[in-house]
Parts: sequence; structure tokens; C-alpha cells
Amino acid sequence: MTKARIYKPAKTAMQSGKVGTRRWVLEFEPAEKKLNDTVMGWAGSGDMRSQIRLEFDSLEEAEDYAKRKGLEFVVRKPRVAKPKYQTYAENFK
Repeated sequence: MTKARIYKPAKTAMQSGKVGTRRWVLEFEPAEKKLNDTVMGWAGSGDMRSQIRLEFDSLEEAEDYAKRKGLEFVVRKPRVAKPKYQTYAENFK
């Protein structure tokens, strides 16, 4: 049976925006190990499903898709960051 993981991507460290973190992503687990090409320095494999990345608006849509296709899946819930509130005056303490 094909395995997949469903998750919400984390915010990138390079930008402060959260644009790419709103949708749920379904990715397939790698079926085989990547092979290193020592001449060219590339890594590759014959696993075509590792290139597929499906995006869904909700977790329910992603789970329904996986169930319809008969996929074994794992859901990774996103961590919720606690906002740190401070006043402007605290910058000068």
C-alpha cells in the first residue's frame, strides 16, 4: 500500500509572511532510496511519486482524497506559535 503524509508547511525562515502556510499538502513517502551520481553530483531515483505534491484547502479534503485513492496516510498537525506581545517601551529596557 502506498504511504503518504498530510501536513501544513511551516513558515520559511527567509520571510516574515505566512502565504505558503495556509493550505494542506499531501506528499508521498519515498518508495526507494535516492542514488548518488558521483560524476555529476546529482541525486536521483526511479520513484516518480516523490515528485508529486498535492495541495488542499482543508484537512478534510486531503483526508477524503487519500481515502478515495486507498492511500495509507499520516496527518501531522501544525504547531501553533504563541504570539509574544510587548510594548514599544520594552525595546529600550
